[in-house]
Amino acid sequence: MDYTVKEDGRRLRDVLRRDMGVSYSAMKSAKWEGRILVDGVSTPVNAMLRAGQVVTMLWPEEKPLYQLRPYELALSIPYEDEHLMVIDKPAPLASQSSAGHPDNSLENAVFAYMGCPKDFIYRPVNRLDKGTSGLMVVAKTPHAQHLLQKQLHTEAFQRVYLAVVEGVPEPAQGAIDAPIAKVEEASIRRHVCADGKPSVTHYRVEKAYGGRSLVRLRLETGRTHQIRVHMSHLGCPVCGDFLYGTELKELPGRFALHSAELTLAHPFTGKTLHVVSPLPEELTSLLG
Repeated sequence: MDYTVKEDGRRLRDVLRRDMGVSYSAMKSAKWEGRILVDGVSTPVNAMLRAGQVVTMLWPEEKPLYQLRPYELALSIPYEDEHLMVIDKPAPLASQSSAGHPDNSLENAVFAYMGCPKDFIYRPVNRLDKGTSGLMVVAKTPHAQHLLQKQLHTEAFQRVYLAVVEGVPEPAQGAIDAPIAKVEEASIRRHVCADGKPSVTHYRVEKAYGGRSLVRLRLETGRTHQIRVHMSHLGCPVCGDFLYGTELKELPGRFALHSAELTLAHPFTGKTLHVVSPLPEELTSLLG
């Protein structure tokens, strides 16, 4: 990552932290490993700089943990540039592969989409459950991922979901402020628990029909299964949620939760990006 200094008399550490957005820990490790260069030469971070000099931050090499196989899937990508991509993930589809399940995930699909590069590293900024559809951000460089993850759970990075739930929440609008914890160490289930992590979900009922309702939700925190746990806690579980409600044959392998809007500040231009994904047909059909 390169940056051209704009004015005389700036210290290298200030340019790295304030202008290039490098974290203190990343700067510290790069300093000791000689990965901070000025005009191609390793330079101490307290050095004074001149306008026109080029600062280069070399990120450590990363290697895939296991052999990744391509998955040919037609991806919907409403926004893409050299730094990041916003993907409209279908469901059911795992956001990431694993050593035990190295195939048929969004990671494999992105790998195929990018031409199967030998140095491919998957850098998701946010993740969605396998059974959740909608918008996800994937960074293309380690620095872009670092800057975007710093935005998570701030006003700069806003996520809005749509869910079809059983019943109608009362009141029709409000905030669910209920801490969430694991049920037990070996379980993937979460529950509302007094000693859990602080968790806040804002919601508003958009439509009610036939004993179900369409709810708009905004995350203030990002706990695992947060919306699913909070809606179940209200007595209105997400339709088809086999873990916190009841599975539906109309939604094989998925449930009625969709990441519908994503707003973020571009990590390098500062421009606000706002992307919208419509509710899939299989979810709108649940409302009649």
